[in-house]
Amino acid sequence: MTAPQPRYRRALVIPVGMAMATALAFLPNVTASAADAASAATADGPSLSYVVNVRPGHGISAHVEKAVAEAGGSMVIAYDQIGVIVVHSSNPDFAKEIRTVRGVDSAGATRNAPLPAQSTTDVGTPKVLSAEDVAAAGAKATDGQDPLEPLQWDLPAIKADKAHEKTLGSPDVTVAVIDTGVDDTHPDIAPNFDRDASANCVSGKPDTTDGAWRPSASESPHGTHVAGEIAAARNGVGVTGVAPGVKVAGIKVGNPKGYFYTEAVVCGFVWAAEHHVDVTNNSYYTDPWYFNCSTDPDQKALVDAIARASRYAERKGTVNVAAAGNENYDLASDSITDPVSPNDGTPSDRVIDPHECYDIPTQLPGVVTVAATGAKGLKSSFSNYGLGVIDIAAPGGDSTAYQKPEPPATSGQILGPLPGGKWGYMAGTSMATPHVAGVAALIKSTHPHAPAALVKALLYAEANATPCTDPYDINGDGKVDAVCEGSKNYNGFYGWGTADALAAVTE
Repeated sequence: MTAPQPRYRRALVIPVGMAMATALAFLPNVTASAADAASAATADGPSLSYVVNVRPGHGISAHVEKAVAEAGGSMVIAYDQIGVIVVHSSNPDFAKEIRTVRGVDSAGATRNAPLPAQSTTDVGTPKVLSAEDVAAAGAKATDGQDPLEPLQWDLPAIKADKAHEKTLGSPDVTVAVIDTGVDDTHPDIAPNFDRDASANCVSGKPDTTDGAWRPSASESPHGTHVAGEIAAARNGVGVTGVAPGVKVAGIKVGNPKGYFYTEAVVCGFVWAAEHHVDVTNNSYYTDPWYFNCSTDPDQKALVDAIARASRYAERKGTVNVAAAGNENYDLASDSITDPVSPNDGTPSDRVIDPHECYDIPTQLPGVVTVAATGAKGLKSSFSNYGLGVIDIAAPGGDSTAYQKPEPPATSGQILGPLPGGKWGYMAGTSMATPHVAGVAALIKSTHPHAPAALVKALLYAEANATPCTDPYDINGDGKVDAVCEGSKNYNGFYGWGTADALAAVTE
């Protein structure tokens, strides 16, 4: 069995590196006496992080606060808006004990590894464009194009190049990249970066220290690449984003080893909601469970907490867009074998029912779920799919052996910024999601007063209907690699169709 891995929706063909920073900001809603009681509790196990879900909007009752302390818990932060409390405890029975307390709806450990989580694997870095590649691409750029735009086959695939002739998007619109951090000093990102909407949420509470949202030199470039796909400026440098006139923020939720734990993701959604972010991009799944089963009390609590946070953001006007995943799973099937969970512990081959066990935030109600396509417009070989699960599709890249782009593009993957002023290729539903987030930002730019529900409705209505690929034999070996169900207008590979940036700015 391969070593378990932190599972953001990273590049499939080209893996990425890892990491993150720390976070602190809002003071936890806890009294000194409760904190003292918690510190005096007997520590019988490793220190873990928990979410405790209570009735939202009423503050944390003294009864629950006392119970948390008596069970050996120390409150980190309480999100009263959604009734989610983040707690640290060394009591191995903490969740079991707190679930019996009156006023507690659900509670569970967000991880298996002790604080901080330990790395289980090392991963490589994306293919970085050489100086020669940059120069060669720039020589092919036409008037008005950024130097590397000739290599971006993905922009014309969603008519973003035509949309840019109409508008680049509004600077009043902000897309937050909930991810591994964003290098806002990159020349393609700096002109459009929204510092006020950026934070580090790794600890479960936001840290707004200047630059806390950035990845360190040893950390993953994933979030920076995603941010550039959305809003790399049209500035005569590097690449062009899908919506190069909108703002982009970085909300860092992956820890130093690349894990996206529930408390960080909850913090990310609430931060976005409170800072009037228009769109969030979520190219990851929440660790340590690929699928969280409602029959398991710990996993159920994680679903509850993130569902509350994502719904809160949508009620505040935010459109949440998420990657479908990279395992070629049929998310509408009756069973899936999950071999990687828990990825911070000892994984096993779990057979799960995806109707009862959820990839979060991908399968949460209200979230826009995105499948990936390659340079030929077909479902990417790795992209998850499923009728009733996939909402929309967009370019995420694929192996050039399967889907080769037209010249002058040379790679079937997606080109984007990397930290340190570089550019490189990645592929995955991670890369498809920012294309949809960018189109949603263009819709919001065109319809500035549209609520989240209307933006989503327009996103689907304006998509280019894409019929099933049948049979789907992506590698040409004579065997069907996935089965698409549904009609031309709505199916399991492409949802309502392929995202359309031109329609977003003209309809």
